[in-house]
Amino acid sequence: MSLPLRRPSREPDRATRALPGDPPRRTPSRAARRAVALGLAALTTLGAAAPPSPGPLGIGDRLFPALGNPGYDVLSYDVSLDYGGRNDRPMSAVTEINAEATSLLDHLNLDFARGTVQSVEVGGLPAEHAQHGEDLVVTPMLPILAGQQLQIVIRHTSDPDAKGDGGWIRTVDGLAMANQADAAHRVFPCSDHPSDKAFFTFRVSAPRALTAVANGMLVGRREEGARRVWTYRTAHPMATELAQVSIGKSSVVRRRGPHGLPLRDVVPTADRKVLEPWLAKTPGQMAWLERKIGRFPFETYGALIADANTGFELETQTLSLFEKGLFTTNRLPSWYIESVMVHELAHQWFGDSVSPRRWSDLWLNEAHATWYEALYSQEKSGGQTSLEARLRQAYESSDRWRADGGPPATPQQPSPGKKISIFRPIVYDGGALVLYALRQKIGKGAFDRLERAWVTRHRDGVAGTRDFIAMASQEADQDLSGFLHGWLYGAKTPPMPGHPEWKAKGAGTPKGAATPKGEAKPKGEAKPKEGGKSKEGAKPKGEAKPKGGGKPKGSAEPKGGAEPQPQENPRDAR
Repeated sequence: MSLPLRRPSREPDRATRALPGDPPRRTPSRAARRAVALGLAALTTLGAAAPPSPGPLGIGDRLFPALGNPGYDVLSYDVSLDYGGRNDRPMSAVTEINAEATSLLDHLNLDFARGTVQSVEVGGLPAEHAQHGEDLVVTPMLPILAGQQLQIVIRHTSDPDAKGDGGWIRTVDGLAMANQADAAHRVFPCSDHPSDKAFFTFRVSAPRALTAVANGMLVGRREEGARRVWTYRTAHPMATELAQVSIGKSSVVRRRGPHGLPLRDVVPTADRKVLEPWLAKTPGQMAWLERKIGRFPFETYGALIADANTGFELETQTLSLFEKGLFTTNRLPSWYIESVMVHELAHQWFGDSVSPRRWSDLWLNEAHATWYEALYSQEKSGGQTSLEARLRQAYESSDRWRADGGPPATPQQPSPGKKISIFRPIVYDGGALVLYALRQKIGKGAFDRLERAWVTRHRDGVAGTRDFIAMASQEADQDLSGFLHGWLYGAKTPPMPGHPEWKAKGAGTPKGAATPKGEAKPKGEAKPKEGGKSKEGAKPKGEAKPKGGGKPKGSAEPKGGAEPQPQENPRDAR
């Protein structure tokens, strides 16, 4: 079952004036203060004199146990950023969080790192705050009751120059974001787990020579002397890892998609002409996907072309991030580049609209994006590639992938400093192999119904592996739990229905393969394969310099029209 759709907050942050239609800012009412005071009395009556430890909590995700925060549900974020035009110094920021308490709280945690907090307010009142690792622990003046609406305002810095993996990407002329899987809290305070989706407003103040674009639609723009303030707002809830803000010398190219959907691409102004033939393909790609899985789930879409060396692409909601070199190296067949675009576009349904309940459910995102990427390649490559041939090659490697990184639904835990290592071939082509086995088992008709039902029923929500197994069983009118358990949790790759001739090459016992009920505990992480960086690639440590693009996601670079091969370190970031 998906999380319920929640109404967005329309309150502006304190750093900027209200937009037309924004209601006046609320201040705590006497009744609210009285209710909180009663809560304080209740705490005393219950003998809760000793406050709980302020240490990091997290929601207990198997792969990222410290991410997310219990005790409240975020409804909306309003993030204001004041960019001075330089990437070597922190920018001033204000993050306003509207949430609802789900339990009695005398303090609450937010995920936050790489910034300095100047002040915190809860309900309009000053609150104490302390940093514990990557948790910002906030102690309000008064306790918070279950069911109480919270307004938390944090004044802080956000540092594009901070070292480490994820968060801000420095481009040649500005910034972009790459927050997957666990880096949004290195940009702004948040509950940084995909299960806690919320509505977003971004307000970006930047020099007038620069253009700012973010998730959602532009709802306000105003001049302030030599600066311009841009305001964007999402119409659908979004996971923090999908947040995107682009600032740079960019042009916004607009066109229409299916059903008149507004599309906008953000490109380096100097490269607009050379990129246009690629960007013009998006409406057709979207129509192709809509014929298979239903109407596009969001209010807008487009490509953000970053002039930076990322080594990956990323499905940030309504505005997918692409490295410029993917389109400008002139070394790749057009059908191959288009399939990368389709991969990120498919993620808007699988991963963005329907987000993973836990990070172990990542395979649901990547398997489906890889599936439609491969189908599109099959149709557009003129016979140079086929879905079945690609997945037969994946089958041969599957046992080794399971040994190296765990089964699709129980990937190994990332090691400290290697959090991106959950993005392994087993969740890409290995996950697509699970979908192929399922289609072989239940037939194309039932499989196609399942795909549409999945993105329809869980739209704007979260769902996990158990939800998928249950829905597959329902659509196929048979119990598929045993069949899918072997494919998703097994130490070895099961036989492929309809293809007894397919053989997996030998490998050791997977580390983290689950055979009991539920998810097994991982036993460390396999060492990366020789021959390069992880699938995402390292983030630039200095100002980005334009270079040729790396190998596209999910497969090797085609040579002379040859079919791409599954790789140990796929290019695509998520």
